[in-house]
Amino acid sequence: MPKRILQGVVTSDKNEQTVTVLVERRFTHPVLKKTIRKSKKYRAHDPLNTFKVGDTVRIQECAPISKTKRWEVLATA
Repeated sequence: MPKRILQGVVTSDKNEQTVTVLVERRFTHPVLKKTIRKSKKYRAHDPLNTFKVGDTVRIQECAPISKTKRWEVLATA
């Protein structure tokens, strides 16, 4: 099964080797037929601390790295 790849914006880089990425998805509501925006934050592994707040990045699923990290940063989008 292929690993999921998501695109989002870095919202925090305060932790060592970790960035928080805000991923937004848009979909049409099944009843109202209105476009809805939902967002979710993911903590991703950034081993070289290269990404800063505001960067657009792509993240990929990986094996658990810590209690909260299950994603790794691929590159800028």
